[in-house]
Amino acid sequence: MPGYRGHLAGGFFFGIMGVVGAIMLGWLAQDPLEIAGLIGFCLLGALFPDVDTDSKGQSLFYSLMIFVDATLIYLKMYLWAAWLGLFAMLPAIGHHRGWTHTWWAMLVVPLPIILLSVVLMGIQNLEPFIRLYLAFVLGYFSHLMLDGEFT
Repeated sequence: MPGYRGHLAGGFFFGIMGVVGAIMLGWLAQDPLEIAGLIGFCLLGALFPDVDTDSKGQSLFYSLMIFVDATLIYLKMYLWAAWLGLFAMLPAIGHHRGWTHTWWAMLVVPLPIILLSVVLMGIQNLEPFIRLYLAFVLGYFSHLMLDGEFT
């Protein structure tokens, strides 16, 4: 089982391959800011399954969550900040290698990226949110695959 560095490397590899594939298929423009965001979400997904234990991955994940939450508060996006804070606490409900290491969690955990966009914000163009969702799922998949969850 790889540590946080291995999971970050796996998430980065999967993120780069996903972005290259999406660009080659014409599903994604070559926008450096969006590409960086997608790879960032892929890295978050790669770290997420281990946030239920005291680890370097947990420290990195929550450090980034604090930065993002503070940014949302600064931008007066309080509703998004509140939801992020709520969902960031969910891993504390289980034990290590519990629900966070399941295939269904890989699909369900990032679902608020899309659902909150529709329900709370009334956003009609979901394409960018679907890409963020898929990037997180891809990173999550890389973590579960490296941990041998699909063998």
